[in-house]
Amino acid sequence: MDKFISKSEGETLQRARNFAGRLQAGSFVGLYGDLGAGKTQFVKGICEAFHVKEVVNSPTFTIVNEYHGTLPIFHIDLYRMKDVEEILGIGVDEYIEAEGVCVVEWAEKLDGIIPPKRFDVKMSVVDDSTREIAIETVDGGK
Repeated sequence: MDKFISKSEGETLQRARNFAGRLQAGSFVGLYGDLGAGKTQFVKGICEAFHVKEVVNSPTFTIVNEYHGTLPIFHIDLYRMKDVEEILGIGVDEYIEAEGVCVVEWAEKLDGIIPPKRFDVKMSVVDDSTREIAIETVDGGK
C-alpha cells in the first residue's frame, strides 16, 4: 500500500497524475472518503494524465461522466445511489466492464459487484488543506 500526505489541491493532482501511469484499458479505481476528501480532485489528475480536454467535475447528479482522452475515462459518483439494485438499474456494470478506465466515487456502494482486481484509493481529511491518501492494489486474492 502506498500512503502519502497531500498539502494542497496541486499536490493531489500531481499524485493522481503519477498514479495514472499504472492504469490501462479495463482498470478500475474505487475512491473512498468523506465529502470534501478530494476524490473529484484526484479524478481530475487522472484525467489530466490521459490528456482529457473536457472540464472534469463531480457527476453527483448525472451519476456518470464520460471523458475522452488517450483512453476513455468513466467517472461515476454513487453518492445518491441507495443500493446495488439501483446501481445495476442504471447500467454501472457496463462501465465497469468497458475498455476504458472506470473511476468510482463512493465505491463501497458496489457491494458484491466491485471487481476483484482493482485499485482502492482511500482519502481522508487531515485539516482544511491536508489530505491523507492511501492507494492499495487489490488483485482478487491471486
